[in-house]
Amino acid sequence: MINSKQALQRLKDGNLRYLSDDIAPILINAESRRQLLISQNPFAIILGCSDSRVPAEIVFGQGLGDLFVIRVAGNVVAPSQIGSVEFAAEKFGTSLVVVLGHTMCGAVEATIEQLQRPTELRSPHLHSIVSRIRPGVEPLLDGEGSDDMQVLMRRAVRANIESSVANLRHGSEILESLIDSEKLMIVGAEYCLETGVVDFIEE
Repeated sequence: MINSKQALQRLKDGNLRYLSDDIAPILINAESRRQLLISQNPFAIILGCSDSRVPAEIVFGQGLGDLFVIRVAGNVVAPSQIGSVEFAAEKFGTSLVVVLGHTMCGAVEATIEQLQRPTELRSPHLHSIVSRIRPGVEPLLDGEGSDDMQVLMRRAVRANIESSVANLRHGSEILESLIDSEKLMIVGAEYCLETGVVDFIEE
């Protein structure tokens, strides 16, 4: 298994291939790859948004078996997502987790809209998503630029990614132990719908 820095570079290289339309050989060579994937060995775990425009394997230029992908609206972190990350990190020894958000995220926009409404007018069905995006986004609603929706959305998307990264890093003793022993790295990334570029948020 490659280490976290090598895995991160592999994703960066893959995004460059995607930007240059050079991913077809990876994606269409499915039959031969299936024969090699009786057991899986993903080199990275991606916790991404369910948005149909951001399929992780494609934007990172990867093929079958390369990524362990967890998708949920707003790339939020709930117990099931934490459990999925723990499973992949322990079972496969995967050393990199990327929380992948994207520009113009509908879940983030819906959260902002819900928080700007009176409590009695908020949707109970969106609560499970809104409640997890809210901590990162709510402080921005009264800050500088909050009256400009485009500015607010850019900041809110980034804040939500960073919040999810923090929740993964500090929401599991298993993941914390792997991080402390330098067996796991968790980073954020933002995909731009207009350009196709993935901007990694690294510390």
